[in-house]
Amino acid sequence: MTTELASLSGRARIHAALGDPSRLAVVDALTLGDASPGEIAHDLQMPTNLVAHHVKVLSEAGLVVRGRSEGDRRRTYLRLRPEALTALTPAPMAGVGRVVFVCTRNSARSQLAAALWSDRTHTSAASAGTQPAERVHPRAVAVAQRHGLLLDATGTAHVADIVRDDDLLIAVCDNAHEELTDPARPRLHWSVPDPVRIDTDDAFEAAFTDLAARIDRVAPIVTAAMNSGERYD
Repeated sequence: MTTELASLSGRARIHAALGDPSRLAVVDALTLGDASPGEIAHDLQMPTNLVAHHVKVLSEAGLVVRGRSEGDRRRTYLRLRPEALTALTPAPMAGVGRVVFVCTRNSARSQLAAALWSDRTHTSAASAGTQPAERVHPRAVAVAQRHGLLLDATGTAHVADIVRDDDLLIAVCDNAHEELTDPARPRLHWSVPDPVRIDTDDAFEAAFTDLAARIDRVAPIVTAAMNSGERYD
């Protein structure tokens, strides 16, 4: 079994273990501090035999470990392994030197995404278009300014002039995702509605909010490998 499949299997076991409300209650309790099985049974008003069953499942999933009391050696305490919960997220994405956001005109979504990425992660980001406009859309500049970001109104570029071998390409528009092929093939696709079609402040705010949420979700997976210096051979 490959490392990736083993990781998926392990994550699946953790998800399955957490799928029972009683086991999730045990994990919640152990998040706050260690406890003996008897203390768990008392606090959660659960029969001791049922606690024993749930602890066995959680232990087999790698979520909980037992330790002998340094006081009464007959007593054991349960401890949560928080790193097991961290493992529920996808593995870091290796081989990324820079993130490049691509849309058709490079006038709104890709510009906002690059500015957001640099602001949130303090790592390099760029943007490009498959058919770049001459200028960034004024509403994109305005929404960026409202959120404390700066966009160069004349800073558009063609994807062919920007992309490097170690870039992670993220298409933030369906057209760019479908148009681009190797070697400039997007590794990720975010189907963000085009705010220019509606051309209102609300539409641009919605695009900004969508992009910000996606970046907050994906950035830790990408930057973990970037910060470690991990690269593809």
